[in-house]
Amino acid sequence: MKTNHKTDRRSFIKKSTLTALGISIIPRHVLGRGFMAPSDRLNIAIVGAGGKGLSDTINVYNHGASNIAAICDVDWSRASKAFELFPNAKKFKDYRILLEDMKDIDAITVSTPDHTHAVITLAAMQLNKHVYVQKPLTHSIYEARVLTEAANRYQIVSQMGNQGASGKGVQTMIEWFNSGIIGTVNQVHVWTNRPVWPQGIKTPTEKPAVLDGLDWDSWIGPAQWVDYHPLYHPFKWRGWWNFGTGALGDMGCHLMDPPYRVLGLGYPTEVESSIGSIFTQDWTPDYYPESCPPSSRTQLKFAATDKNPSEVKLNWTDGGLRPFHPELIPADHPIGDEDSSNGVIMMGDKGIMTCGTYGLNPKIYLNTGELIKPTALTDDDKPSLPENGHQAKWVEACKDGFGSKKHKSLTSSFDFAGPLTESILMGNLAIRSYNYREKIGNAFEYPGRKKLLWDGIHMKITNFEPANQFVKRTYREGWKLD
Repeated sequence: MKTNHKTDRRSFIKKSTLTALGISIIPRHVLGRGFMAPSDRLNIAIVGAGGKGLSDTINVYNHGASNIAAICDVDWSRASKAFELFPNAKKFKDYRILLEDMKDIDAITVSTPDHTHAVITLAAMQLNKHVYVQKPLTHSIYEARVLTEAANRYQIVSQMGNQGASGKGVQTMIEWFNSGIIGTVNQVHVWTNRPVWPQGIKTPTEKPAVLDGLDWDSWIGPAQWVDYHPLYHPFKWRGWWNFGTGALGDMGCHLMDPPYRVLGLGYPTEVESSIGSIFTQDWTPDYYPESCPPSSRTQLKFAATDKNPSEVKLNWTDGGLRPFHPELIPADHPIGDEDSSNGVIMMGDKGIMTCGTYGLNPKIYLNTGELIKPTALTDDDKPSLPENGHQAKWVEACKDGFGSKKHKSLTSSFDFAGPLTESILMGNLAIRSYNYREKIGNAFEYPGRKKLLWDGIHMKITNFEPANQFVKRTYREGWKLD
């Protein structure tokens, strides 16, 4: 039989683009899937297809159980690769028009800047669409509570995009801790080398031309209006309170997930922060309230739990600051990541448990001097899909529906991801309160520079009322969350 070696040009372009990105679409036969009728597929709409949104798109498609029915992005230049890879997907710039037009979609992914997560996600859930949302789940504590409650009310299959939660490392740490090997934990250290984007800087005043293909009004969405500037888009939005949640919001859902999950933590009871400053030539600290700080330290206090019968103080540092090397860990051993740039240390009364970003490289250093590491993964143990199959598991759960076994096995559905996000954003509340100032006479005072007491059930700081302005953001006219 003669084989036809001609290659369809569209397929060639798609494969070439993926190869250039270091990503491959996995054939269904590799995944063990046979023919699937169109009625069995999950029709997915993508909201935010540039940057991380592109890999999220590919990962939900790779499962072989989904169809990319629509792609929405306010910047069609940033989304161009996704458009090339999925030419049959209908294109949109406004998610509201997408949701109105595409009645037959079953689910959406939301991989937009932090400030638009909540409004997009809630609108989709109200139309009974399942949702996958990049971390952090929301921009504010209040938004996280709203989405958590809505997912249950509308019976939506939900997942937040902290893919390490589905990894083997985190599961190993849970098993170790549950066995009692490190005893009771009373202190945790978490740190990151972020930000790797500008923070602690002046608000730009120039008004450059808006990028071709960018709908700036839609990009701003519910945030307070500012003119376009490249210091906001793309990517650098993370360093501005109007749009992002800083280093803590960016990496907290990856790094705080292991201790939060392992120890079974709930809402924090106390929070305290301090920040690094950039100084002027006369050694006066610059104060830029719209910009996240260049570095920060935060301590969150959590009550004892059934899993861990001790209060826990969780210490966070960013901007390249990290905790000192514990005595139990040999001086030439890295802590956390291989270069010690990010990581987690859980201090138990019998030993120390550590891991890197995404729960990778878990280790235990016992008081006896013994080092415990997981056995090397065999090929059968290694995840067959990117990012531990975090997106693929969501696709499977969506097909089985709310309350199904697959839904209940998701590691970051909103019933977990919501409280985790609230706890992380408590740190930002304290950071912003730290900069809160009042003019007394001829000088400024900073009454927010103290330990803040938190009523998690009612989402309220009980000992410093001005801090509560950071629980819930003010939406631009024409926008609301309801």
